[in-house]
Amino acid sequence: MTQELIDLKTSIIEGRYADALAIVDELEGMSKQAILRNIDSFLVRLFIHLIKNQVEQRLTNSWAASIASSILEIKKLNFKDNKTSYYIKPDQWQPRLEEALEAAIAPASL
Repeated sequence: MTQELIDLKTSIIEGRYADALAIVDELEGMSKQAILRNIDSFLVRLFIHLIKNQVEQRLTNSWAASIASSILEIKKLNFKDNKTSYYIKPDQWQPRLEEALEAAIAPASL
């Protein structure tokens, strides 16, 4: 990202505004991807503890805390800075949930 910021500054100084806007778009895309990766990570963590709870028919304090904090973090991360929209829309959750569940099965068995 450092190189992108240098390129952005250079583009603005040199008056190449179309290039600057393209770099801004690229940086926004990188930011969104980082947020989505974080959401996916919390989804996997959430599913690991839900699976353990289901299989072992018990809920430890640690698992309960992890489940609760994962849900809060997912909500917080998904809410865009403008406070009016979300990174993942309601109709886009299903594939993410399926991938996270699949990724959580092996770690949950440990």
